[in-house]
Amino acid sequence: MAQATENGYHQPVLLEEVLQVLDVRPDGVYLDGTAGGGGHSFAIASRLTSGRLYALDRDPDAIQAASARLQGLPAQVIQSCFADMDAVLRQAGEQGIDGILLDIGVSSHQLDDAQRGFSYHQNAPLDMRMSQTGMTAADVCNTYDEQRLADILFRYGEEKFARRIAAAIVRERAASPIDTTERLSDIIRDAVPAAARRDKHPARRTFQALRIEVNDELGQLSRALDTAFDCLKDGGRLAVITFHSLEDRMVKDRMNQWRQGCICPKESPICTCGRTPAGELITRKPIRAGEKELEHNLRSRSATLRAIRRLHERMI
Repeated sequence: MAQATENGYHQPVLLEEVLQVLDVRPDGVYLDGTAGGGGHSFAIASRLTSGRLYALDRDPDAIQAASARLQGLPAQVIQSCFADMDAVLRQAGEQGIDGILLDIGVSSHQLDDAQRGFSYHQNAPLDMRMSQTGMTAADVCNTYDEQRLADILFRYGEEKFARRIAAAIVRERAASPIDTTERLSDIIRDAVPAAARRDKHPARRTFQALRIEVNDELGQLSRALDTAFDCLKDGGRLAVITFHSLEDRMVKDRMNQWRQGCICPKESPICTCGRTPAGELITRKPIRAGEKELEHNLRSRSATLRAIRRLHERMI
């Protein structure tokens, strides 16, 4: 089981692997776009002398925890969505970054804090907002039409019973609003076939889908990837940790686009497109946690790390 740090956040996943692919230099400038409890940020900032770390997170709880963890180190903690890192860096007067880390998804702290409404294991208000502002999961369940709900559950949760669950949500909310995690979990359990309840928790995929929708996680990730790559100096490195296939597929595809050179037809005798690779993969294959980490940090079992080095400005 994952061990908690003193600020209540669990130990960071793939820590040594992240430090290795980022190749942290004492005089470098780095950005952790998902500070969380400050675990990765602390390890990076501790290796800096004349360098600087910017630690971002949109969750006020994470900002408080990371600020305490990084006190006294060459680091600045800023409440911001990682997709807006370019604006943060411009305001700080930075012209380019040596390394960027994005640790995508919900944190252990957010899951463990029942009142945040991320977990189906504990009853709480149906919230799921990372920033603690804006639309909640209850808003989604009580206002989206049946087709839209089904589409979200299928697309973001890869839930094969999406239509049955969406129909059940719409039917039950007509009697009274769905505003707690326990009620939603009960509705999902009753909506799926009995056989589906014997594997993983039947609410797992639906809760994942709602969380992604509420926080626009895939949209934010897509924007953050392009922004992060553009913020890198020549030779700068981008490392991304994901926890499910939708995120990992997006990261893999984007990195492959950056490393692609000539796109002329194969039959062309010479290159006329002028396109050259903008990046070089650091990780030819995704990095996963080893047996030792898996024994001590349960969250690491689904973690995938990919990294790329920027060669030069993109030429397309």
